[in-house]
Amino acid sequence: METPKARLALTIDERIDEPGNIARVRLRALDGAPLPPFTAGAHLDVHIRDADVDLWRQYSLCSDPAETAFYEIGVLRDPNSRGGSETLHRIVRTGGTLEVEGPKNHFPLNEAAPQSLLFGGGIGVTPMIAMARRLHALGQDFALHYCTRSREVTAFRDALAAAGLADAVVYHHDDDAATRLDLDAVLAEARDGVNVYVCGPQGFMDWVIGRAGAFGIDDACIHREFFSADVDVSGEAFEVVAERSGVTVSVGAEDTIAKALARAGVEVEVKCEEGVCGTCVTDVLDGEIDHRDHFLTADEREDGDQMCVCCSRARGKRLVLDL
Repeated sequence: METPKARLALTIDERIDEPGNIARVRLRALDGAPLPPFTAGAHLDVHIRDADVDLWRQYSLCSDPAETAFYEIGVLRDPNSRGGSETLHRIVRTGGTLEVEGPKNHFPLNEAAPQSLLFGGGIGVTPMIAMARRLHALGQDFALHYCTRSREVTAFRDALAAAGLADAVVYHHDDDAATRLDLDAVLAEARDGVNVYVCGPQGFMDWVIGRAGAFGIDDACIHREFFSADVDVSGEAFEVVAERSGVTVSVGAEDTIAKALARAGVEVEVKCEEGVCGTCVTDVLDGEIDHRDHFLTADEREDGDQMCVCCSRARGKRLVLDL
């Protein structure tokens, strides 16, 4: 787990409204100083505050990792979200400021892979753009498969062309049979040792991950990042002991561990509330975990000694946490 990064107040240097209800937001230091470096696949935690909205959300960096003068993120305006993207689209204006934490990277690029296949679905293309920039700079073998509903809602075309990536990007559109992604054909031509990266809607990701596995690509070479997830936090009631705090709480059928602990005065930092960002990962001292997150790896789940308390639950009647 990475050491938490300090919070930064960044100025909104530019907002570019891309097709598909996506805002490309460029951020700089208030004093113009160089920003902390980041690696391809990294994201920022962005604090979204306006009126009664007070949320943290994660946005992948799509700018060049070699660039330290500014960061760029892409924000999809999603009316079905819990208010974060709608609020950002409303409040982000050139000259304003945003509070962020990071950069943080839970989706790192294997720069030594003999080949990299990048699959971005909709706004999930943003970390892939930074990866493509880095792989292009290294002269590595790669392709970026960018999937959208139609050409008319495909963002970042100008930015990708300006970065010299036009020849490395293959555009796929659901409404055009001639360009739809033939995933099996792409995977059938993959080189030995290929690394696959995927980010996008959950159904799209499940499809890519499943087919990559079916083609014999080792799970360790299939890299994924969920920007959101449907998560069911409900279940049977159970007890949670915060060992170091000496506090015991009951977690109800529709409750979460993090919320139950917070009511008892034991604060656990929570940001995404969907088990995708890893902020709330907590060590488990005793008890069996019902993992509901999309953050921990299969090996980490198998170890059974940590969990995402924003959404995961107990399989039995009791969990003891190192809190």
